[in-house]
Amino acid sequence: MNDATNLIYLLTLAGTVVLMLGIGLWVARRNRSGEDFLLAGRSLSTPLLLGTTLATLVGTGSSLGAVGFAYENGWAGGLYGIGGAVGVLLLLWLFSGVRKHGFMTFSEEMSYYYGASRAVKGVVSIVMLLASVGWLGAHIMGGALYLSYLTGLDPTTSKIVIAVSFGLYTVVGGYLAVVITDAIQGTVLFIGFSVLAVLALVHVGGFEGIGEDVPEEATSMLGLEAVGPLPGISLALVIAVGVLATPSYRQRIYSAANVRTVRKSFGWVAGLFAAFAMLPAVAGMAAHSMEPGLDNPDMAFPYLATTLFPLWLGAFLLIAGLSATMSSGDSDAIAGVTILLRDVTHLVTGRLPEAEKMVSYSRVALTAVLGLALAFSLMATTIIAYIELMISTILTGVLVASLLGKFWPRATWQGGLASLAGGSAMALLVHNVPAWTEFWGNPVIPSMLAALVAGVVVSLATPRRSLSHEEALRLLAEERAELDVGTQARNGSPDQKAGTDEERPASDEQMN
Repeated sequence: MNDATNLIYLLTLAGTVVLMLGIGLWVARRNRSGEDFLLAGRSLSTPLLLGTTLATLVGTGSSLGAVGFAYENGWAGGLYGIGGAVGVLLLLWLFSGVRKHGFMTFSEEMSYYYGASRAVKGVVSIVMLLASVGWLGAHIMGGALYLSYLTGLDPTTSKIVIAVSFGLYTVVGGYLAVVITDAIQGTVLFIGFSVLAVLALVHVGGFEGIGEDVPEEATSMLGLEAVGPLPGISLALVIAVGVLATPSYRQRIYSAANVRTVRKSFGWVAGLFAAFAMLPAVAGMAAHSMEPGLDNPDMAFPYLATTLFPLWLGAFLLIAGLSATMSSGDSDAIAGVTILLRDVTHLVTGRLPEAEKMVSYSRVALTAVLGLALAFSLMATTIIAYIELMISTILTGVLVASLLGKFWPRATWQGGLASLAGGSAMALLVHNVPAWTEFWGNPVIPSMLAALVAGVVVSLATPRRSLSHEEALRLLAEERAELDVGTQARNGSPDQKAGTDEERPASDEQMN
């Protein structure tokens, strides 16, 4: 590409950032409290919740990473989408009801399951902050790889540009700016990937042509002959775990208007994402047919955008690809800041930030989280490898602990912490034994099994929790009240008070 083409791509990105910043400035006038800035006033409607969740789900891994994975492994690129759709359905089924409790972070929710345990909330808050920063690093890395390929910028500069791009409107407008821009970016993303997949498929001669120049095993059912049945299942499972235990998806639940909105939105998201799942696979296989010698498979998407299409369409696809990273990165940034201010600050200082200063504190914290994520983005060379290791090391134990705490009355806070430690230890062990990694594909299955065993054994060996769910909920609500957030969710809006049982706080027996 020549300098003029690079300049057009950069100007296109700049124009998009200016538009998103304008939205952030418009939204900023509505941010009067920490709850407004971090949770959009807990009033998201179905269209907004659907749009932001879908845009976040179609992030760096399920778009750029999945195209690169399909470049090497054919139809296995669709496993990412299948895992994500299953994860959303399970999140809807298992956890959508927690909206009625007025939680602000996943750490609060976990503490509730274990009798308002401060130990659980403290440890999980650190883990969740690391997870949010880790996800943010993955999005920065994916966007930077793409931007560097298209514009010729060096990798370090590209990472800074990507972080600043979505950091600007997020810092200015907060969570509502994230939601609105996500809806716009999600629309661009779906149109862009649909255009890319269809035109790439036509270019190589349809499905018959797409299978001619890729390995035979890559064209098997979901590419399982290429990656192996167990590694294929592990890939889909690790993505589902990511959805179930990543803080940004929980924040979608907490910010919705009510439980009914969560369930309706997530149902639509699961169906739409399942339909999207095969588009990256088609694009990746088409790229392999056209150019089988790419040094980095994650470059398959930008390769198609710059060689297959005219400049104007390539510029549109630039925005589509970067929308995948920005719409997910901004969500993880906000989730990380919420955890930092609500939970980590309380853990370290014993106090919560002053309510009237929450908006300014949030902006400062966002800047710090974005800076930290830049360092995390240097941890891996491929997006999928980064995400697989991070989820299996950090999130599997969290998911198992949340399931034990919510559904098993005998679970204790010591057992919850044992699940976290056991899952991480097993993931690191598998990762460092090449034969085990080759067998499993990634450590998610042994990590979850180890977390389950550790949680059950330690829970049975320690005293039962004595605090009821109602009392735990009251203690957490009193603590949260220092931030002047969650009042409406605690007391119940008018429709909740007069609504069905699913809109009322669950009893101790119902929760168990």
